[in-house]
Amino acid sequence: MLFMVIETFRNGDARPVYRRFRDQGHLMSDGIAYVGSWIEPDMMRCFQVMECADEALLRQWIKVWDDLVDFEILPVITSAEARAKIEPLL
Repeated sequence: MLFMVIETFRNGDARPVYRRFRDQGHLMSDGIAYVGSWIEPDMMRCFQVMECADEALLRQWIKVWDDLVDFEILPVITSAEARAKIEPLL
């Protein structure tokens, strides 16, 4: 299952997040796959797509970062999956 993870950097400061990432990596639990990420130009938020079978794994990962980041997790589907889901209803 895919998840859009929206990270809002505390106090609008991405430096502590990037510092920890540089020093320790993603710190993800087994079973989570990083798909890709995009950062706002003002460095206030990060939008990541992650893949895992259980949202609880993402919640465990978030605990490692929640001192620096506020998180929102949204289950998402691909455009192809959305098209296949909606096509019979058109």
